[in-house]
Amino acid sequence: MSEVNVSNTPTELTGRGAHRMTASGGKLGFLTMMAICIGLVIVQGSMITATQGIAMGGTGFIAAMFAAFLLAQCNAVSFSELSLMFPEEGTLATYTQKAIGHFPAIVAVFAGYVVVAMLAIPVEMFLVDAVIGELLPGVFPHYVIPFAILAFFAFTNFLGADVFAGAQNILAFILVLALVLIGLCGTTGAVEPHVQVTGPAIDWSFGSVVDGSFISMVAMALWLMVGVEFICPMINEVRDPQKNIPRAMSLSLCAMLVIFLLFVSGVGFYLDTETVLASPIPYLDYANAVFGQGGLIVAAVMAVAATCSTVNTVLAGVPRMLQGMAENGQAFPQMGITSKRFGTPWVGILFMVAIIAIPVLLLGIDDLITLVIAASTSWLLAYIVAHIDVLVLRRSMPGKERPYRTPFYPLPQIIGIVGMAYVALNNSPSPEMTMLVYKITGGILLLVGVIAALWVKFYMKRGLFEPDHS
Repeated sequence: MSEVNVSNTPTELTGRGAHRMTASGGKLGFLTMMAICIGLVIVQGSMITATQGIAMGGTGFIAAMFAAFLLAQCNAVSFSELSLMFPEEGTLATYTQKAIGHFPAIVAVFAGYVVVAMLAIPVEMFLVDAVIGELLPGVFPHYVIPFAILAFFAFTNFLGADVFAGAQNILAFILVLALVLIGLCGTTGAVEPHVQVTGPAIDWSFGSVVDGSFISMVAMALWLMVGVEFICPMINEVRDPQKNIPRAMSLSLCAMLVIFLLFVSGVGFYLDTETVLASPIPYLDYANAVFGQGGLIVAAVMAVAATCSTVNTVLAGVPRMLQGMAENGQAFPQMGITSKRFGTPWVGILFMVAIIAIPVLLLGIDDLITLVIAASTSWLLAYIVAHIDVLVLRRSMPGKERPYRTPFYPLPQIIGIVGMAYVALNNSPSPEMTMLVYKITGGILLLVGVIAALWVKFYMKRGLFEPDHS
């Protein structure tokens, strides 16, 4: 999937990113990069989506996973080309300001990453609190464990890339091991024998594949494949980015496809579709069926590791996006403040901790799920913007050095734009929720857009769609 002009010299990267890369020496190796990519994809939400998806669609959902995998690879190649052209922490904001202006740059990052993190991480925190409450009823007050996780990883991210990397490697290993273990044991019946499912069984026929109706499930399957671009804000912390950034994203997606295929393969041997679709945490029912009395412990390990990994990755990636934006004048200058000792964007980390904690304290999980679905639609907008950036920059900056060039250009960008638009239009789980989701998404984009327009016009004193080719 890659055309990489291999070079092991970080100083060949240009701009402000090259200076930081040389200074840091590139602390994160390839396995850690894979752990970052995988750690943001395997969340409790994706485990719930995978189990519900296989119950709803059977073979059709498997086909949808392969289609989603193709779309995610298209996203990865666009981010690979852009990140190596402009190796600054601002990532999407930097690429977009060069292509189509500061206004869409600010909207894409805040609506696509900051708001999504603000709403999605609290859902993970609610879920891990519920699972721990099942395992150890009455031992911990509500939200003590989730807030302890948030505080701990804020502290470790403040300490720098080395501590972050060590934690992320362990968490990713636990997550992959847990999902592979439950998949293998579920498929083989190695711990608890397969049961005779009495309710509606999973449909393993190829009808939905032959008639093409599986396409309706691609929107659902895509949530098992998004987020690998979170490695891009860490570009100045990694070794040999020209080789490893594209490879880490592409291979992580391959790994995720295999892991989730294995994970869902055993569901039908233990659970009927009604049980899965009626359960608020279906992966917990799956673990209980596969491991018996030990299932709750396995599910708790999965929940804690997934939440820790997601929080760790978000607190590493998004503050670096904000740092780059602050240095470009696109966010408050305070977001660019870094620790003199560790070089980490501690103000951005504290900002993310605050906006994650507030929804947990003020809202419930039922309120947040609809908000997350709506906010996630703007994440898809961010992917569309990235593809547009590649197309525009190929024309406006044809002589710019590109250490990585998208293979089969412009086909991945065209497929990515059409695919993301389709998923955005089919992003709600039920027709009755569709209008509400679109209204909330529109509200999020309107609010972010108004603030961004005022900021660019009156603070930056630039045109809204004025590219910055400097």
